[in-house]
Amino acid sequence: MKATWEKIEKNLGVLEVEVDADRVAAALDKAFNKVVKQVSVPGFRKGKVPRPIFEKRYGIESLYQDAIDFLLPEAYGEAVEQTDIFPVDSPDVEIDQFAKGESFKFKAKVTVKPEVTLGEYKGVEVPVSKIEVSDEELTQELERLQQRHAELVVVDEDAAQSGDTAIIDFDGSVDGVQFEGGQAEKYSLELGSNTFIPGFEDQVIGLHTGDSKDVEVTFPENYHSADLAGKQAVFKVKVHELKRKVLPELDDEFAKDVSEFDTLAEFKEDLKKQLLERKENEAKAAREGAVVEKVAENATIDIPEAMVKSEVQNMVRDFDNRLRSQGMNLEMFLGFSGQSKEDLEEQMKTDAEKRVRNNLVLEQVAKAENIEVSEAEIDEELKNMADAYKRSVEEIRSILESNGSFANLKEEISLRKTIALLVENSKEVEAPAAAAE
Repeated sequence: MKATWEKIEKNLGVLEVEVDADRVAAALDKAFNKVVKQVSVPGFRKGKVPRPIFEKRYGIESLYQDAIDFLLPEAYGEAVEQTDIFPVDSPDVEIDQFAKGESFKFKAKVTVKPEVTLGEYKGVEVPVSKIEVSDEELTQELERLQQRHAELVVVDEDAAQSGDTAIIDFDGSVDGVQFEGGQAEKYSLELGSNTFIPGFEDQVIGLHTGDSKDVEVTFPENYHSADLAGKQAVFKVKVHELKRKVLPELDDEFAKDVSEFDTLAEFKEDLKKQLLERKENEAKAAREGAVVEKVAENATIDIPEAMVKSEVQNMVRDFDNRLRSQGMNLEMFLGFSGQSKEDLEEQMKTDAEKRVRNNLVLEQVAKAENIEVSEAEIDEELKNMADAYKRSVEEIRSILESNGSFANLKEEISLRKTIALLVENSKEVEAPAAAAE
């Protein structure tokens, strides 16, 4: 097989491929073996038609598309490897020649990973991080713990307030017609969480257990469902139960319940240490991020739109997985927030482009610095993962290999080593004082 690559503009080029005639013949054989199973010809059992009779009746050309479908992906993959290019999008393929007894020729327009020209990447300056825990931050953390350990108590007589959890039935309709996703029974809604259509939760506030009410709202103009966007809706709501958070007292008993300490003073001292450690980790991550951002800004790179789109899809998928872990999904989130999937993707686009840029630049720095990952480092990473998931190293390796993630492990280690090198060679400087007015 012959393959040549010619760049035509920026990150776009043409891959010209010629596959030998004997491989074309093998692909036609494979196509025949697939098609003949479905063919019935008088005098022959189904699937047993001889090749010459099949070709005489249907023509050899009837096998071409199936043969191309078999051969093209295989030949394209080999050509990519042979020419040492890195496609980042599906190719635009044009068949030049395919016939029995002849070679198979095709051209593929391919968008490839862009070239990166590094600027200054050693000695970049980033603002110094000040790490301290204020009394106010300690108080806020204690209040968060109070909220987390609050008890939900059933409210019998009082009216619903913001912050209460209302157990409700709702039945939504537009112009008297129910719409999909507008009905639920015994749904737990935290009032004031702004998870429902604007105005819905406000109208539940003030209701008592057992009350019913028609809640009137208007769907946002940019609502993800075009049939509902901008429409007025009526939800028949019934309140089954109200629950209210009762915060525990901040005293020694609270400290005993939530920690290993006997007194609130001891717990607060330990909590301050935890907050300080958390801030140190955040400062470390912030410095790494700032250094990478600065190095990426100094580089010259023309990012293909296909790479940004791909990263956006990865981000949407990750977001959906996080929602599912919380008992929700992407469709529900879009419905409650009044957004479309396109709105969400547009919001993610800037971050996606930044991620792509940063990763490409880090990859180039790793090449420039000859950063390599040893087998010992891979083994250490596998051991850490095995300890974290309480599985054997062999199990972790097998899982990663089976789902195709093992190669990513080496890339992740290389990425961390590259970032560590950049941080080690960066400088923390005091931010300039604000100019007097």
